[in-house]
Amino acid sequence: MATRNATIPQATRMFDGNMDKSDVWSIFTPANVPPNCINLGQGFMNWSPPDWIREKAHASMDSDVMSNHYSHPRGRPRLIKALSKHYSPQFPNIVARGEDLKPEEIVVTAGANCGTYAALVAHCEPGDEVILFEPFFDQYFASIHFQHAKPVYVPLHPPTGDGVKSGADWKIDFDELRKAFSPKTKAIIVNTPHNPVGKVFSRDELEKIAQLCIEFNVLCLADEVYDCMVYDGLEHVRIASLPGMWERTLTIGSGGKSFACTGWRVGWLIGHPTLVGATLAAHSRLVFCTNSPLQEATAIGLEGAEEHNFFPDQLRAYEERRDILCSYFDELGLSYTRPEGSYFLLVDMDPIKIPESFETPSFCTEGGRGKDFAMCWWLAQDIGVVGIPPSEFYCKEHEKIGERFARFAFCKDPELLHAAGKRLLRLKEYIDPARVVPSKRKVNGTNGV
Repeated sequence: MATRNATIPQATRMFDGNMDKSDVWSIFTPANVPPNCINLGQGFMNWSPPDWIREKAHASMDSDVMSNHYSHPRGRPRLIKALSKHYSPQFPNIVARGEDLKPEEIVVTAGANCGTYAALVAHCEPGDEVILFEPFFDQYFASIHFQHAKPVYVPLHPPTGDGVKSGADWKIDFDELRKAFSPKTKAIIVNTPHNPVGKVFSRDELEKIAQLCIEFNVLCLADEVYDCMVYDGLEHVRIASLPGMWERTLTIGSGGKSFACTGWRVGWLIGHPTLVGATLAAHSRLVFCTNSPLQEATAIGLEGAEEHNFFPDQLRAYEERRDILCSYFDELGLSYTRPEGSYFLLVDMDPIKIPESFETPSFCTEGGRGKDFAMCWWLAQDIGVVGIPPSEFYCKEHEKIGERFARFAFCKDPELLHAAGKRLLRLKEYIDPARVVPSKRKVNGTNGV
């Protein structure tokens, strides 16, 4: 943790924006909550990648000496080829040109987060502005701030009223968005499917964002790491495929999200060679290359996905897990946003009253943190389930939007979700009866689960 009293003075950038305070992941880490807690906080799975990937990856390490050594900074040829084959059909503009993605249109990075950081290093000057939709992944802020650039915040507006909502009910005010653009705007980060809202941006929304990017000549960082988790038959539109956007978009992907291997730290960026080349140059100075054995493993996953029906089966499994967790909040009568994509559920915790006798530790209030920190800390201590306070994903001006919610991850096996759900039913004791919504809900014209 940064401190102003260090023997060797620390950079002032470590204190701007309250970055010296404990981050949300350090507070709600398994090492910091009661050992019997069920962790629905951080978005890691409680199962391993498929056996067929791990077995072939182990064999590759034994048979190919070079898979244990430095890779080319762009990425291992096997993975570059696998990414090209997998993604080319998903970009209509690439299909239209009659050839697959070229190696110079792909760079493999040390996780999607480091790829995002490298893209910002390559393109941001001090004083540039980067537009973020709130709530946002908190690492975006640090990645922008360390370039001496400035984040500009545009909130997604949550739905009003009780009951089950959809990710689509979180709306962009396009007048607000237009005002956020200026001559200083260098980039906008568009995360779809969205963490933590679960919103899948519509084609119409992305077309309007694209028009602004073209008008102001702005880079779009399309964070699409949850692209294989789009539910209920919805369409995932890649903004890079829209007219005028290929040359100004970097599409960000993640092996960790795709294959349940978040610790492998293998990500990638896809885009025009000029954008990818600059990002490669920055990334190679940061880490030189991404770890070789797990690049091979990720390539094996992409190569074998169709044979094993991996992505369709995984999608059905996530839909089942989503519906299990939702069913417990239905029974509680708490409002929530039923996700269209990703593996997070935002629940409106406002009707819950924490006992007055509960003492909230100082690290949950430092820096003027939102009331959702106290709620989630109490939830971990007394209910035994870990959730994440979403106000961490807002600027100070807008944190009130997020502090009525808690974020829960359903990338856990059904047994664990049922166990967590049974604990969460204890919240009935703490809900104001006047705020309970009817148990029969409707989402987009269908009964909720």
